[in-house]
Amino acid sequence: MKHSTDRILTTHAGSLSRPANLIAISKSIAIGEAKGDDKGDDKAYAETLAAAVADVVKKQRALGVDIPDDGEFGKPVAGSYDYGAWWNYAFARMSGFSPAGSAAAAAHETQHKKSTVADVALTSFANRRDWQKFGEFYLDPESSGSLMGSAARRPVGRPACTGPIKYTGHAALQADIQNLKKAMAAAGAEEGFMCSIGPGSFARGIDLYYKTEEEFLFAAADAMHEEYKAIVDAGIVLQIDDPSLPDNWDMINPEPPLKEFKKFEAVRMAALNHALRGLAADRIRFHICWGSWHGPHTTDIPLKDIVDLVLSVNAGAYSVEAGNVRHEHEWRVWQDVKLPDGKLLIPGVVSHATNIVEHPQVVADRIVRYAKVVGRDNVIAGTDCGLGGRIHPQIAWAKLQALSDGARLATKELWG
Repeated sequence: MKHSTDRILTTHAGSLSRPANLIAISKSIAIGEAKGDDKGDDKAYAETLAAAVADVVKKQRALGVDIPDDGEFGKPVAGSYDYGAWWNYAFARMSGFSPAGSAAAAAHETQHKKSTVADVALTSFANRRDWQKFGEFYLDPESSGSLMGSAARRPVGRPACTGPIKYTGHAALQADIQNLKKAMAAAGAEEGFMCSIGPGSFARGIDLYYKTEEEFLFAAADAMHEEYKAIVDAGIVLQIDDPSLPDNWDMINPEPPLKEFKKFEAVRMAALNHALRGLAADRIRFHICWGSWHGPHTTDIPLKDIVDLVLSVNAGAYSVEAGNVRHEHEWRVWQDVKLPDGKLLIPGVVSHATNIVEHPQVVADRIVRYAKVVGRDNVIAGTDCGLGGRIHPQIAWAKLQALSDGARLATKELWG
């Protein structure tokens, strides 16, 4: 991966605003896959997707993004605001899953006897401690929290694991890879990245087949290894999306002892490293966030409590939330924790959590703080989380412009 050797480079966390025609065709596919129906016109979808990826890469480059991606456009969405596309796409690329509520899922559920700490501890989204604490806000249909209760939520439940997990998404993945590589060549982008879900974040679904959650987790890791390897082998930087590392903390109700939680998460980091086996760390970046919904986030776990787990991942770069008001102060963590030699830090310096577009000088100040702590060559300016599906497209593009403008200001300050 490139380092900021002579200027601050820019990138982002993955998801970007999809055009209306892609949303329409993706929505029908997402709903069809969840119900087990036919996917529709494959040729029309392929042509629409390829054109959209070409356009979004071109747009990123025009806005000054040095390391673009495909906007995660190959992952079908259920609507304009879909917080789950980064996760749900993987179900369609795996065998071993049955639609929620199907006869196959029901048959397995009656035989499901598994009872582990993890199985009991992870609650539903509605039982999060943050949601319990601010229930009036989340239940108010006119508040921003209602995004999680309507358009952002899929119309049907997630599939249940009812058989051995195998990766079957080779064709879809190769289409994504070819679309991105072609778009990068046309836009003159030397380096690009592609997002893929971490096994710990994926294996939070309903398991009705494996005897233990650890078996479920490592089966998912073995399957996702195929996706990871294909991306790296194609010469594209692999970004692992793994918000579950910090996000699971809020989903365990009541709050667990920190030591027990870290033990729980250490197994998930081990599964991820198992999935990354044989892949060069300098072609991998690891992204975490505390969940991208618009809420108070007062029960988020501090970065300082899990930074050792973050750095345990076999990656060359670490992408973390750093621009929103709940986590901006955590640049201080890196005063006490040394970024390993040769590694990169990708702090979010613009955020999905607010409609306010950051002033370029604010962006520059955030970048400079990190550069002075971990070294300017080791910082790439990024975003807190994906912008697509979280905020209005007009605002999302303005934030990417602020990102590149701020990086230019930071470069002047850091290099003179």
